[in-house]
Amino acid sequence: MTLLLTFYGDDFTGSTDAMEGLTLNGVPTALFLEAPTPEQLTGRFANLRALGVAGISRSLSVEDMEAELRPTFAALRALGAPLTHYKVCSTFDSSPAVGSIGRAADIGAAVFETPVVPLMVGAPSLKRYVAFGNLFATVGETTYRIDRHPTMSKHPVTPMHEADLRLHLGQQTDRPIGLIDMRQLSADDAAIRTQFQALADDGAQIVLFDTLDDSHLPKIGAAIWSLPDQKPVFVVGSSGVEYALTAYWHSAGLVEKPPLPAPAGHADQMIVISGSASPVSAEQIDWASANGFEVIRLDSAALVDSACADQTREAAIAGALRVLDAGRSVVLYSAYGPDDPALATTRTKAQALRLNPANVGQRLGTQQGLLLRALLEQRPDIRRVCVAGGDTCSHAARQLDIFALEVLTPLAPGGPLCRASAYTPRFDGLEIVLKGGQVGKADFYGVVLRGSA
Repeated sequence: MTLLLTFYGDDFTGSTDAMEGLTLNGVPTALFLEAPTPEQLTGRFANLRALGVAGISRSLSVEDMEAELRPTFAALRALGAPLTHYKVCSTFDSSPAVGSIGRAADIGAAVFETPVVPLMVGAPSLKRYVAFGNLFATVGETTYRIDRHPTMSKHPVTPMHEADLRLHLGQQTDRPIGLIDMRQLSADDAAIRTQFQALADDGAQIVLFDTLDDSHLPKIGAAIWSLPDQKPVFVVGSSGVEYALTAYWHSAGLVEKPPLPAPAGHADQMIVISGSASPVSAEQIDWASANGFEVIRLDSAALVDSACADQTREAAIAGALRVLDAGRSVVLYSAYGPDDPALATTRTKAQALRLNPANVGQRLGTQQGLLLRALLEQRPDIRRVCVAGGDTCSHAARQLDIFALEVLTPLAPGGPLCRASAYTPRFDGLEIVLKGGQVGKADFYGVVLRGSA
């Protein structure tokens, strides 16, 4: 096994997005919940060309990030890949206190001894664009600067109030940040490498790449791939990094693009756990309700309160089992759009309980994971599930004893149907989607049930 790339995803949904980008572009990839041991990289995983670790750093405090990232980065470096990617959400939501991308860059640069860290955030296939250092994202037919985005500007934990990524990241790290803008990306590969080196010579320790369309991908990929010399290189960015690298690898003949995987087929029933507050998720809940799914609201304020969490969870389990036993699929959701009053109610309850804001998502995600586990244990015939919301997926999936995922078939960009490898036989082979709240159209849950895009 000769690895081209390893990566750490700062949440589960971003990690599956990166795995999908690699797999569908001809790079056999598996996603692990922890850095794999050499013994795990045999048998079914012997032919991997890339691997990732689905992390949780997006929801961690700066202090907890140190304990999470440094040993994991060291373990990834020991695998010997020329590049290691710290995968962040393409909306780049982060703060100096929670999910600090700047702190991750500092730790990674130290572990990998990378003097200048490449940074790529744009991902045109996901409708994320960077122009002159500013991040834009499309919702429906409208493209918003990220600080005016209807969801990300109001994110309950890490709202985006600054679109210039250099200024936003500059609040999280002291590393000087340079920019290769779209005008410079019109040059040839050698000129782009020269510009990168010029920025490094001027003191830049992070270099951001503009990304406006697919023509930029192989150019950025070539620039990043040219960097490793005697030491591996640490890269920060969205799944645009994977799309850029595979675009270059294809053009250079290093990797061949395979045919698309076959559809997975229709499932009789499925379970959805939604913890996302995005308007897209609200539309998906509405579609499900109107198209044969039963939808059940979870009391998120009660679930974060240890005094009543177990009782609240058991009541939700009982309600969901009644739906499943009646032959229907079920959606259990804790938020309905960014203006849902339940978000403020949960924040108020967390403040009254004196909870660290960084730990609220962990509490809720853990309870949602326990709920999902109980339902699957009591209904062993159900083999397909979907979890929505980055922070939810990061914590909930760990309750299923899953240690690795592989792409089964694509459904929507950033939301593939995956096959789980789990220590517990009940969950081994489970078909699961772990998606961000912004992923998929309104009918996405119907797409998952059908097993094909």
